[in-house]
Amino acid sequence: MAASGGRRLLWRGRRWFSQTDSAVPPPPPDSLYPPVVASATAKSKAAKRRRLEYFHQRVHAAASIEEKLRLYGQLQRPKYMVYPQTFALNADRWYRSFTKTVFVPGLPPRAAPAAAEGPGAVAPEADQAPAPAAPGAAEPPEPAAGAAPNLDVGELRSLACDALLQESFYQAKKRPFLYRDQDHTPGPFLTQLVSTLAASLCGRNPLLAASSLDLKPEVNYYWHHGEEVVVHGHRKGRVDPVRFQIDDKPHLQIRVPKQLPEVAPLESDLGDVPVIDHKPSKLPLFKKQYENKVFIGSKVADPCCYGHTQFHLIPDKLKRERFVRANLEDQIEVLYRANGIASLFAWTAAQAMYQGFWNEADVTRPFVSQAVVTDGKYFAFFCYQLNTLALTVETIQNNPRKNICWGTDSKPLYDVVEGSSVKGFNDEVLLQLVHFLLNRPKEL
Repeated sequence: MAASGGRRLLWRGRRWFSQTDSAVPPPPPDSLYPPVVASATAKSKAAKRRRLEYFHQRVHAAASIEEKLRLYGQLQRPKYMVYPQTFALNADRWYRSFTKTVFVPGLPPRAAPAAAEGPGAVAPEADQAPAPAAPGAAEPPEPAAGAAPNLDVGELRSLACDALLQESFYQAKKRPFLYRDQDHTPGPFLTQLVSTLAASLCGRNPLLAASSLDLKPEVNYYWHHGEEVVVHGHRKGRVDPVRFQIDDKPHLQIRVPKQLPEVAPLESDLGDVPVIDHKPSKLPLFKKQYENKVFIGSKVADPCCYGHTQFHLIPDKLKRERFVRANLEDQIEVLYRANGIASLFAWTAAQAMYQGFWNEADVTRPFVSQAVVTDGKYFAFFCYQLNTLALTVETIQNNPRKNICWGTDSKPLYDVVEGSSVKGFNDEVLLQLVHFLLNRPKEL
């Protein structure tokens, strides 16, 4: 016997069975109990992993940059204090290891002066009139994109010499206090030099006209790199990330509303990063527990949220003469390199965090800034490109990116000041400083 709709009734002894051609399995019943997860307070690896995942979720879900920075530095533990200006031997190799930075001698093509031309070729003097072109002669080639044509080197040299003589000759200054020589003449000279050159070059670089010049600002950055076992206290035996904090205070810095252009592609590999297996305390670095801070020198809402150039003044305790007296001439350039690497890493990394990036959400574009390190007479120039913030143990394993720092050795701006004249003025150093100030995005 058959029934409509494809149903058949079968006789099995004394019972009737109904059979359907297309049977749909019933949905599985919902679980009556929540999923089993690790304890949030236990000492197990699963509990630690759960706490870390919960922390990442909170930072990702932060409603604002201020809230994200607050959550990022909320947990306070003892951390190593990294000093950009340090007396430690070979500190630049350690700082490159802490920050995953490749150091490239020299400056990149975009940050280098015009190709091997003398000061007179790049910028003719005011009293030299250009020669008239012949009727059938070819037109002179246009200057390069970053060469800043028609610079009056004589005027720029006069501004630099006036600033130097103003602080070292025209003012009747008393004898400085002990270890305060840099605050006596080199500090005011650097302030006046930078402010005068920046004001003079505003017409050539519209980015400088919209910039913000900070005097002795505070720059901070906090990050994790590596692991260590806690050896003291109630948390003895636990594995913790190695924590670092840079608290920098440049003499001057220029912040701009638009980002400087990248120098190299994000995935560039220009060298190797030193691998140092010793504890940072062997450098030596010392631990201290205090506020974890990320700061570029201004609040998040400031429109000038990108870094252009920093100017660092070497303190008296690290003067060149002290290294010479201690037979440590090879450590003079190490001091400049360590200052440039640590200061620019902290500044560019803090800028990236102001844009919402951090070690679990790595940068999608490079951040570029410049630095000038000087003792008032010798100048060294550095350009830094931040390619990654992923430096923790969990994120560094599959991260091929490396941060890059280009730098030069220190060169004297002048030889000596005799009375009201400056002897042996170096135009090459002045032009490099001017070129740093003229650096700007391509669209400008």
